Amino acid sequence: MTTTAATRETLLKRLDGLHQIPTIPAVLTPLLHYLQKPVEQLDVQKTTDMIAQDKSLAAQCLQMANSPLFGHWQKVDSLREAVIALGFQRLRDIAMSCGVLNLLPKDCGGINPVAFWEHSLGCALVCRHFALKISFADPSKAYLSGLLHDLGIIVNLWVLPLEFAAAFELAKAEGIPLHEAEERVLGFTHCESGRLLAERWDLPPDLVEVVSLHHTPQKSPTQSALVALVGISDLLCRLRGLNYGYVEEREVSIGEQPGVSVLAQHCPNLRSFDWARLTFELDSYMDEVHTLVHSVYRT
Repeated sequence: MTTTAATRETLLKRLDGLHQIPTIPAVLTPLLHYLQKPVEQLDVQKTTDMIAQDKSLAAQCLQMANSPLFGHWQKVDSLREAVIALGFQRLRDIAMSCGVLNLLPKDCGGINPVAFWEHSLGCALVCRHFALKISFADPSKAYLSGLLHDLGIIVNLWVLPLEFAAAFELAKAEGIPLHEAEERVLGFTHCESGRLLAERWDLPPDLVEVVSLHHTPQKSPTQSALVALVGISDLLCRLRGLNYGYVEEREVSIGEQPGVSVLAQHCPNLRSFDWARLTFELDSYMDEVHTLVHSVYRT
């Protein structure tokens, strides 16, 4: 099934307003604004008190603070201890993840909402892990970028539920990447619709590029390294079990992906990178990712 140019234009017009899409919960807005201040102006107790107002966010902080993925092996029992253990930067990322967690509509067009969030959080964690491995300049930025890269799927679910459901079923039936199925059914992908939401939310320009170009990093005008990092991590997740609930039936060589050559221009050590070793490391790393996302999103 392939869309026509007229159908594509009709669907894009429906995206223009984005009126159906909810905003980030109001209770999180003050916290997100507060955490944007310089670290020296932030107070642990005030941050703890603000997080405590949202039970879901408080629970996420405790779960993540007790995960080996964040480098903590001693039991964290209180929210204040979690705030200290995680740090202010990571708390901002967790607050953002909690904010978008409830944005999926009740009818998810065939896609399992748990699988979607597992992929999003998994991609964030793999982005950070991969960034550290290749000495990427800003691993914390990599984490948030991985977390938010699929915002466009939320848009498509809200605004184009029937059309997106058809695209998802095509992707699942043929075992192809979701963005390829969207292109055939809708005439555009979640990258294009995600850009509209990222701009509406006034996200930083680097995140807008990640959301809109993570499948085509070679087109990124100013943030090609970050976009490529997210694109590679996204593919690694999809191929190793943190996908959208179905298996992509194709052989892929990570080292031959366009994003690798783009990223290598900024991280020279990637040219001699041991992909086999990274793949081996990710096997055990993915187990921890599954454990964490299970505790966060299946409770």
